[in-house]
Amino acid sequence: MKKVVAKFGGSNLKRKEDIQKLVRVIKAYDRPMVIVVSAFYGITNHLIQSLAEVKKDESQIDVLKKFLREIKEESIFENFDDEQWRHQTMSKVEDRINQLGRYLTGIHYIGDVPEFVEDVVLSYGERLSSLVLTSILQANGIDAVEALPEDMPLITDGEFGNATVNFEVSAKLVQEKLKENKIYIVPGFYGVSPEGKVTLLGRGGSDYSAAAIARCLEAESLDVWKDVDGFMSADPKLVNNPKRIKSLSYSEAAELSYFGAGILHPRTVEPLKEVGIPINISNIDTFKNKIIPGTSICGSEEISESILKSVTYSNDFCILKLRGAGVGLKQGVLAKVTSALDNAGINIKSVITSQIVINVLVSVSDIRKAFKIVEELNLSAITEIITIDKVSTIAVVGEGMLEKPGISGKLFMALAQKSINVQMIISGASSVASYFIVSSDDREKAIAAIHDEFFK
Repeated sequence: MKKVVAKFGGSNLKRKEDIQKLVRVIKAYDRPMVIVVSAFYGITNHLIQSLAEVKKDESQIDVLKKFLREIKEESIFENFDDEQWRHQTMSKVEDRINQLGRYLTGIHYIGDVPEFVEDVVLSYGERLSSLVLTSILQANGIDAVEALPEDMPLITDGEFGNATVNFEVSAKLVQEKLKENKIYIVPGFYGVSPEGKVTLLGRGGSDYSAAAIARCLEAESLDVWKDVDGFMSADPKLVNNPKRIKSLSYSEAAELSYFGAGILHPRTVEPLKEVGIPINISNIDTFKNKIIPGTSICGSEEISESILKSVTYSNDFCILKLRGAGVGLKQGVLAKVTSALDNAGINIKSVITSQIVINVLVSVSDIRKAFKIVEELNLSAITEIITIDKVSTIAVVGEGMLEKPGISGKLFMALAQKSINVQMIISGASSVASYFIVSSDDREKAIAAIHDEFFK
């Protein structure tokens, strides 16, 4: 029998009742499976903040250790009635926190955070989650065992901070490590380089690591447990009567995730689309002893009656405008700009050119750095550099977007009726998505207008 891989995120690990819900869900599966867990809610952010603090102040090491100890101790005391289980689990937690402390001490003494050390430190949120959850399941009579990525090993390409799993190398290793009829608890968020160094799989990468393990195991499905019902036709906070989307294609789910839907990490679909493993999204808060997904993602490319499945948005797009007569035609300008940004580790989200303007879309966190890099290139063809950062990117997603006549007209008529100015539109890059940029002040009005037009 193929295994199921289930992913539980930080939002599932906030309170005692959350963990007890998780235990009930696992019991309901009643089968051997692999569970991938994120860090407890807020822990990763705390670790990131502490990295900067411990470089200058050694006392912050003990502050962090105390904070982690108290969080885990509270969880242990809430979820264990047996004193021996409490003591045994807390002893293991203490050992793991002390391991982390040694890395932090090294950071303090050298006054710097090497990339490989940063990845190790940030992986400890997940390592502590997997340890505690394994013990809780064992105390509840479940045959569970912790399996660390470095012990499989789950091999990556070795890129620190944003690695990619090497499936060709990892698949047989993971299958061998997780072959027993047990419940394996795996900390998400990281793998290891070919040399054995910890490499993170990108911020929020526990979804991706769960997908990677599902692919390595040729799993029956990847089940992602959230505190929402699945993908919706729009953010319920912004529209009236949003509709749950029961089924999405891989491409639709990938585009919605990329443009900020927040249900899945954007890279989750990537490993599973190629091999046809379905992704099921379920709400742990509405669980009633049956595993019933709210949204299923698979290879089926169903075209809905309204074409659009969902409208979403991202505030993490900024525009770097490069002006100059003939700048879009002059040979080598775009290549020099993109190469310089790439060498600086800046991800280019999109490029739109005309004869007199090159528009480069980058993340909010990169816009100032990108401006400086292009300015320092001192290219004669570029006479003006402008940054536009108070914008939102609105994406409309659905199979058949490009084939159905009139969709764009209907879309922009809805916006025009609300006096919303579209600053830029990109269509055709994806067969299932179009996106456009509006002022951030118009974001909520734009979402509501589109949703009202297509989901009456």
